[in-house]
Amino acid sequence: MKRLKTLALMLALVAAPTAFAAGAMDGMDMKPSATSQASQQAPHPVAAEIKKIDTQAGRVTLKHGPIENLGMSAMTMAFPVRDRASLKNFKEGDAVTAVFDTVDGKPTVVDMQRK
Repeated sequence: MKRLKTLALMLALVAAPTAFAAGAMDGMDMKPSATSQASQQAPHPVAAEIKKIDTQAGRVTLKHGPIENLGMSAMTMAFPVRDRASLKNFKEGDAVTAVFDTVDGKPTVVDMQRK
């Protein structure tokens, strides 16, 4: 009988976190957040200025306007570039339009054109 009580207690302890987790989700607003909604927007060109080019790493540092499809405000930041070879066509100080999207989970420049 003691073993049966011990078994029942162990099963209750194991099942309790699952029951609490399921109950904790009741009444929660499960609508997509602003960041997930932002990532579902179509990418569009953003005005930017090239601050630094690292052709070896395939990265460009841009002072850019807001990137709505990624939910990012205006700032200066380094980004990987999908087409590394295209970096040879630009120089620091160039005014460009850049299209950003998420590639392998990272904000990435997928297209860049000189203004």
